Amino acid sequence: MKSKNEKEYFNKEVLVTTDWLLQNLDKKEIRIVESNEDPLLYSTGHIPGAVQIDWTNDLNNQLVRDYIGKEDFEKLMSKNGISNDTTVVFYGDKSNWWACYAFWVFKLFGHTNAKIINGGRLKWEKEGKPLTREVIVYQESDYKSETRNDNDIRAFRDDVVFHIKNGMSLIDVRSPEEYTGKRLHMPEYPNEGALRGGHIPGALNVPWAKAVNDLDGTFKSADELEKLYLVENHLNSDDDLIVYCRIGERSSHTWFLLKYLLGFKNVKNYDGSWTEWGNSVGLPIQK
Repeated sequence: MKSKNEKEYFNKEVLVTTDWLLQNLDKKEIRIVESNEDPLLYSTGHIPGAVQIDWTNDLNNQLVRDYIGKEDFEKLMSKNGISNDTTVVFYGDKSNWWACYAFWVFKLFGHTNAKIINGGRLKWEKEGKPLTREVIVYQESDYKSETRNDNDIRAFRDDVVFHIKNGMSLIDVRSPEEYTGKRLHMPEYPNEGALRGGHIPGALNVPWAKAVNDLDGTFKSADELEKLYLVENHLNSDDDLIVYCRIGERSSHTWFLLKYLLGFKNVKNYDGSWTEWGNSVGLPIQK
């Protein structure tokens, strides 16, 4: 149980519990979306009524290193029976890396009715809540999207260069081994992905995993998160902040908690991340 003095998250309505979802499974105004690193997980069993959105094939342009555009996003939403007023509830594996990534991409298109299931797939399974292999085909909707807005929550290479030149805050959410340049990829993964190892000059290393509970993948309490980011790493909720990892999924997780759980006003996700920075000609690194 929470103590009487424990702080609430800045926007606790955006992070929902597995119990809340279980009570709302049959609500027509909700669409559950599973988004995983491993797309095969969905077919082994998923939350009843959930659709799968694959970050590689559904959200990314197949010819350009970028996300899909307005027309393709509308088609994706319509295909999954998502209307403009549908509340989309995301969950997935890896403590919701890809769920937060999908949530972030939806925000680029202005879909405001979105939530994350705290603990994601791991917590749902640990609690023995229902899974199914049934794939429901929903009636197509008539979704109308905004033009994708990359200005407010997405950072590009030139934005990072500007941050470095002006001494502004950057957070590298990768493992310490990646940050120091000892590894080019996460531990237990093939050691590949960039020509050089290290980190962007001036970036703090605050691994994403420090923000979650190991047993069930849930976010730590608001008090614990404030201690980690505001006290131990001396950040301020008014900071103009950029977060990055290797390809943008782990940093989406940190972006979500900073913006919605701690109330940071100006935080952007650099999805080019180390795959772009570590392979680019002329860009400085630190080890």
